Amino acid sequence: MSRFIVGKHFTGILLLIATLGATQAVAADSQATLESLKNKALNDDLSYQIVESLTTEVGARLVGTPAEKRSVEWAVNKMKSLGFDKVWVEESEAQLWQRGDLSASIASPFAHPVAALALGNSVGTQGKTLTAEVVEFADLAALQAAPEGSLEGKIAFVAYKMARHKDGHGYGEAVGARVVGASEAAKKGAVAFIMRSVGTDTNRFAHTGVSRYADGVKKIPAVAISNPDADLLQNTLKRGKPVSFSLTMSASGPTGKTTTIANVIGEVTGASKAAELVTLGAHLDSWDVGTGAIDDGIGVGITLAAGHYISQLQPRPARTLRVILFAAEEIGLYGAKDYVQKHQDEMSQHVIGAEWDFGNGAIYELEPGINEAALPAMREFAESLAPLGVSMANSNTAKGQSDMSALGEAGQPAVNFNPDGSDYFDYHHTRNDTLDKVDKQALKTNTAIYTMFGFFATSTSTDFRPRPAS
Repeated sequence: MSRFIVGKHFTGILLLIATLGATQAVAADSQATLESLKNKALNDDLSYQIVESLTTEVGARLVGTPAEKRSVEWAVNKMKSLGFDKVWVEESEAQLWQRGDLSASIASPFAHPVAALALGNSVGTQGKTLTAEVVEFADLAALQAAPEGSLEGKIAFVAYKMARHKDGHGYGEAVGARVVGASEAAKKGAVAFIMRSVGTDTNRFAHTGVSRYADGVKKIPAVAISNPDADLLQNTLKRGKPVSFSLTMSASGPTGKTTTIANVIGEVTGASKAAELVTLGAHLDSWDVGTGAIDDGIGVGITLAAGHYISQLQPRPARTLRVILFAAEEIGLYGAKDYVQKHQDEMSQHVIGAEWDFGNGAIYELEPGINEAALPAMREFAESLAPLGVSMANSNTAKGQSDMSALGEAGQPAVNFNPDGSDYFDYHHTRNDTLDKVDKQALKTNTAIYTMFGFFATSTSTDFRPRPAS
């Protein structure tokens, strides 16, 4: 009897050892694949070539323009050429935009032409030149605190200068004036609103971006001027004399018409759990200034290259990798919102997602937003990124960048890869957002990281989704 028990236990131990060995072999295979994908991306320039193709063959991609339509065709053809199994477009409607003409200058006491861009949604000056005295405010809060009627017939100028930070948080501190400044100025009686560009550069390029008018408040022209010109205007105001500013402009923004937009979607089909989706995203549209290389050509290059590398694997990972190039992000996340609406019945199958829509430097942090039970697996994956200079954040609250935030709000777990964005706002929404600004070496590193993440998330058995309530 005792000999039987010992033998039974010994057999069980052998089975346990065999099972552990198999698990380790799988882990070793996965690690080997991660290393192979990393080395491939680090020694390849595919993502850069994709950005070069997009910026050269299409260029600026404002919603409703012929170039934006070409970008959809370009993306479909590019995905097919890169080995995606399924490629399709999902159309919806958005407002048709236009950029009007603009001439801006300091009129007196010292005349200077000014580099400026109308903010998105801005009304024009109805074919006339608007000239009025300038009143300076340190920031949006100072403008909001101005007495009612104190700006009658004048132009409000918010001079706040965005601070440069690695994580780009200075943007959040500065962008409020861009979004609501015109309406706040109009409430005080102003006839126009100008502001220092939301940017960190010293170039004579203005930064555009969306502004929004409050309901029931008079719409007045809204313009951003370059940082050097904001300095010039401030120096002029310091002389203690009245300073006047002139604007001649037509409306920039919605035309009152609609246009067809399209998300472009490509999949690398999973081998055994094809219904479970891992998403990588970027937005395909851009502002009409520059060529949209950094915002968001980089994201397009990274996600398409990652999809290509994973499509070459044999065997394929278990889950499906879905790359989504979203439409109309710049004017209000229209493509992302439409995606959630169209896919609401399958959102529970979205296992995890990540987007690239910020930064030009190398990723330094992985920030998760997943089921807490999945954190150990994510930490283990993060260890494979450590040689690339990436650490894992202590927080677990990521919802996804930009478009992916809409999917995050709809229940998709997310990972945010946080890159060095120190120079991002030098080029953001300017004529200077061009291919030569792309950090090629950082792009290779970031492509490697997204590719490794794509493989990890599609091949692991870990479920990142919230656990059902018991």
